[in-house]
Amino acid sequence: MSAEETTNPQPLGGNEMPRFGGPATFMRLPATHGPADLDVAVVGVPFDIGTSNRPGARFGPRHIRAESVLLRPYNMATRAAPFDSLRVDDVGDVATNPYNLADSVERIVEHYDELLGHDVVPVSIGGDHTIVLPILRAIAGVHGPVGLVHVDAHTDINDAMFGERIAHGTPFRRAVEEGLLDPGRVAQIGVRGTGYAADDFDWSREQGFRVVQIEECWNRSLVPLMDEVTDKVDGGPVYLSFDIDGLDPAFAPGTGTPEIAGLTVPQALEIIRGCRGLDLVGADLVEVAPVYDLTGSTSLVAANLLYEMLCVLPGVEYRD
Repeated sequence: MSAEETTNPQPLGGNEMPRFGGPATFMRLPATHGPADLDVAVVGVPFDIGTSNRPGARFGPRHIRAESVLLRPYNMATRAAPFDSLRVDDVGDVATNPYNLADSVERIVEHYDELLGHDVVPVSIGGDHTIVLPILRAIAGVHGPVGLVHVDAHTDINDAMFGERIAHGTPFRRAVEEGLLDPGRVAQIGVRGTGYAADDFDWSREQGFRVVQIEECWNRSLVPLMDEVTDKVDGGPVYLSFDIDGLDPAFAPGTGTPEIAGLTVPQALEIIRGCRGLDLVGADLVEVAPVYDLTGSTSLVAANLLYEMLCVLPGVEYRD
């Protein structure tokens, strides 16, 4: 079905309205459809009071949407046609509380409970990585414990940060403790950097996670790795969580906790494209802090990665 024939919401094209005009939505989607009318809801979560270092990820959704005007609806590499295949629209932002982390977490859970009550797949724009915990609470309430593909420089499995049990460095430990994840179906890709102890990544391995340290990724295609990862996480619903600091800061400097020697952008594409065929029930792109990248390149990369996530969701058709 062509874009002219479908009644699905469509991104506004650059030949209809110059790219510096039109709605300030993801890919200039119309933002006129409620979740009851959609297969996929693009959701902004402007929140960064769970950060431990540089704040600013609350502005991620707005800047990523701004850079997404450069995107077009068809994936010329994979031939995916997400907007012809699925009803996708930008449903706006969660009204987080900038003064209260615990209240914000509850607000996010309630917002996603409402979305998931309409059987949509949420694709979320963060926001810091704290947001994945309330999202997973809502996801697990519908789907039960899920598998996870987690791309990040950090494992985010701290027990506490300054005594706080909910922060951007703790969500996946809480998710295991709360039964939101199926630990035997979890892969963490790109982790690296310095630590506080020699066993900082071992808690993940003890739970049954596949931990891919960055040294396994250097100077190679990740297509073979993703064959292994998909075998690991398949067998039920899967969630995809992509922290932009998984990329090397040469490609994504606009983030709160950068780590050198990270993934390349082509490797990021291989990871996301490698998730095709999984039963993805949600995805996010988090930790873009635009103030640390005045060129906008981090937000541009993030917008492209979110688009690639749309291209691998169940039900997307591929053009011959």
